[in-house]
Amino acid sequence: MTDKLLETGIIVNTHGVRGEVRIQPWADTPGFLTGFELFYIDGAPIKVLSARVHKGLVIATLEGIDDIDSSIRLKNKVVSVAREDVRLEEGRHFIADLVGLRALDAVDGGELGIVAEVLTLPANNVYVIRGAREILVPAVPEFIAETNIDEGYIRIRIIDGM
Repeated sequence: MTDKLLETGIIVNTHGVRGEVRIQPWADTPGFLTGFELFYIDGAPIKVLSARVHKGLVIATLEGIDDIDSSIRLKNKVVSVAREDVRLEEGRHFIADLVGLRALDAVDGGELGIVAEVLTLPANNVYVIRGAREILVPAVPEFIAETNIDEGYIRIRIIDGM
């Protein structure tokens, strides 16, 4: 049901001439990517020698990538981490796990559709539910009654106008 690797960013450029790469993180904060010993690029593990945040990006030194020629080859590559290496706070979920869940009405259990995408907006995430019609649901406790990744559903409190 869930992949062993999670896509967490993309290498957008090189940094300097010693092989460092600039990674645009796909996480709540760039610092998320600084705590890993291994990244995966094209499914292959690569040891992280150092990683730091700089201007919203992560600057990383990777084993075996020690000059600009080798680092430029990584440009536009997706960076993944092993799911087993990630610890989430209680009540937090990976976006990749939310997409595809059945969306159920919290009151009567009726099926509203599926979570087609998750919009990451400044105030909070918004779930795009597609079924007989499209519903935009703020991902806040007032609207999300339950999220059950293992069973494959979320329960939504529907209000008039949704």
